[in-house]
Amino acid sequence: MAEAKKIECCDTVEVHDHLLKIVNEKMPPETELYDLAELFKVFGDSTRIRILFVLFEAEVCVCDLAAALNMTQSAISHQLKILKQNKLVKSRREGKSIFYSLADNHVRTIIAQGCEHIEEDD
Repeated sequence: MAEAKKIECCDTVEVHDHLLKIVNEKMPPETELYDLAELFKVFGDSTRIRILFVLFEAEVCVCDLAAALNMTQSAISHQLKILKQNKLVKSRREGKSIFYSLADNHVRTIIAQGCEHIEEDD
């Protein structure tokens, strides 16, 4: 079994009060941190990521998503509900169809930056 990489630690314990003061002044309230963690949990599901990638390219209906991802409309609808509740997608009705798209450019940016991050060399 390969040995796990050891995390480097300081050789001595020394608290840098001036740095802690800066951090504490900038730290968001606990409720905001919780909400942010919940948002990132939504991105932790590969089906939802696949849906977001489709919507990154085009506004589509549930039928299109189901065909593109080779899934049932029911499974897609379930994931769209979660994405919509978290304000990541929006919908609009056109006749008998409901079309979905990314909620705003923030979602596009999060996806694009996530891709950039995983493609970086160490």
